[in-house]
Amino acid sequence: MKLGVFAVLFSKKTLDETLDYIQASGLQTVEIGTGGYVGDAHCKPAELLKDEKKLKEFKEEFDKRGIEISALSCHGNALHPNKNIADLHHQAFQDTVKLASKLGVENVITFSGCPGESDYSLHPVWITCPWPNDFSDVVDWQWREKVIPYWKKQNEFLKEYGVKVAVEPHPGFVVYNTETLLRLRKECGEQIGANFDPSHYFWQGMDPVACIKALGKENALYHFHAKDTRIDDQNGAINGVLDTKSYRDIANRSWVFRTVGYGHGEDTWKEIISALQTVGYKGAVSIEHEDGLMSIEEGFEKAVAFLQNNIIREGEVEMWWA
Repeated sequence: MKLGVFAVLFSKKTLDETLDYIQASGLQTVEIGTGGYVGDAHCKPAELLKDEKKLKEFKEEFDKRGIEISALSCHGNALHPNKNIADLHHQAFQDTVKLASKLGVENVITFSGCPGESDYSLHPVWITCPWPNDFSDVVDWQWREKVIPYWKKQNEFLKEYGVKVAVEPHPGFVVYNTETLLRLRKECGEQIGANFDPSHYFWQGMDPVACIKALGKENALYHFHAKDTRIDDQNGAINGVLDTKSYRDIANRSWVFRTVGYGHGEDTWKEIISALQTVGYKGAVSIEHEDGLMSIEEGFEKAVAFLQNNIIREGEVEMWWA
């Protein structure tokens, strides 16, 4: 495994400044935002695809620092019922796949997307329970009419360019847990796998270790985000984990995102890293920082220090004692 960071954290810095900071922090990989909800501050795929000179210069910035691009990320909703948004996010995804192919980057990260409840919807509709039966009917319609047709086509597109998509399970989208990720993969193709973010699993009450093993069994774990969640015992006990209050309302929320080690302790993260090792994951452990209690620099630096001690860089090649 290699320690890295999701560079959208440093979107106010130039690419040069960002890579210098990452290099000085002792990291080996970087994940670059290319559009969608995460923006494209450091990389505009359409521009690079049109200009070989710019593309070459872009790649050289990473090569000369010995930093590997672990993934290009365009987290978006290409199934959005607003066609303008859907088209924008779809184009960002396709341009990102083409760019990844040119750069030799294996993974593109995005969300599964979420349609509306019908062809007349204005906004995405995410269903969280099966009854009244209208809800089940909507979920069936979404998968049958929107999700499966779209992702079957994208699976073939990904094959054409030799790239994989690491779909990030996240509440609010049709893929939000292990079951829905594996359903998308089974229905649409094996170019589709997971970008695993434990914070989303903690938030929903799942066990990340069990989920890593389930995804690993299906060879469906393509990329990994290092981010934590803290469940507020008092607020959660009263209101559960379905919480629509602002992320800024930290004192009253049932849960909040934290930098690694501030939601769950070292023992839990050692189990997560060990589970990755157990399933043969050899990719990036990409730090994502969305901690409302810490500055960008402090949250990032604490995550680096925490993970430097806990990441497994070299697996046992030969068990000399067995």
